[in-house]
Amino acid sequence: MQVFVGLGCRRGCPVETLGNLLEQTLKAHDLPLASVAGLASIDLKHDEPGLQQLARRLKVPLLFFSATQLAAFEQHLSHRSAIAYQHSGCYGVAESAALALAEHFAGPARLRVSRTLLTNASLALATATGFGG
Repeated sequence: MQVFVGLGCRRGCPVETLGNLLEQTLKAHDLPLASVAGLASIDLKHDEPGLQQLARRLKVPLLFFSATQLAAFEQHLSHRSAIAYQHSGCYGVAESAALALAEHFAGPARLRVSRTLLTNASLALATATGFGG
């Protein structure tokens, strides 16, 4: 099974935090690191070094989506955060980005793991029916 990772983070979030969150989440759901097909976040985070470093470390694509693109997935979110909306214009960056990435690469998507939090980062996993999901 291939999974698509959506990430949200505060400015300056270190790659170690993002990597630990990813590893813990995958382990908790019996998914290997090799199942990660790509990473995504909101376009406001395009210059975040931690996100870029994690994608390079995993050798997977890193895509960014606008708040408007992510808003299309609002009805699929497990949680709607007013705080996230104030900061980004999106009610859930991690879940929306995971779904957007899965659909970008493979078609209809569903959340495999809803929003998971660690310190100053959030992560969600999505799968796509057309891509081993």
